[in-house]
Amino acid sequence: MFLAFGFAVAAATPAAAYLQCAPYARTVSGIDIHGNAGTWWGQAAGHYRRGAQPEVGAVLAFQPTRAMPIGHVAVVAQIVDSRHILLNHANWSGHGQIERAALAEDTSAAGDWSSVRVWYAPQHGLGLRTNPTFGFIYNDANAAAEPSAPARPDRQPSILDSIPAPATTGTD
Repeated sequence: MFLAFGFAVAAATPAAAYLQCAPYARTVSGIDIHGNAGTWWGQAAGHYRRGAQPEVGAVLAFQPTRAMPIGHVAVVAQIVDSRHILLNHANWSGHGQIERAALAEDTSAAGDWSSVRVWYAPQHGLGLRTNPTFGFIYNDANAAAEPSAPARPDRQPSILDSIPAPATTGTD
């Protein structure tokens, strides 16, 4: 009987052994929501301000899709311009990996961040697929502690060509 239990635990451990995006986003943003990333948008209603424009420290909530059945969450690290931001997140380019300053591009027709492409380290560029999002969840309680977002220029700067590949680490 103990042997069967040991196999069940061993089989369950690898999937849960690496860092997931939700605990990482919760720790970095201070937004106290639990559960799968795909449930964060609904759970935030009535507790946190939500919207369609990025702010430093906000969580970008991705909708569940066939490729991401439980959704994804990432924290806005920097606003580059009206269509580009840098994200800090975990478990995107590799199991348990933390990525800092990963480029994300708004691909929505309306410029409302309802669809994005995100840096994907294995191909050394923006991912090929577009990902639907719910929007941004803001932690106004931490607004004073967060650095203010830089002003957005009227045009896209050429700096996008010089943004280095995001830093990817293990489960630090």
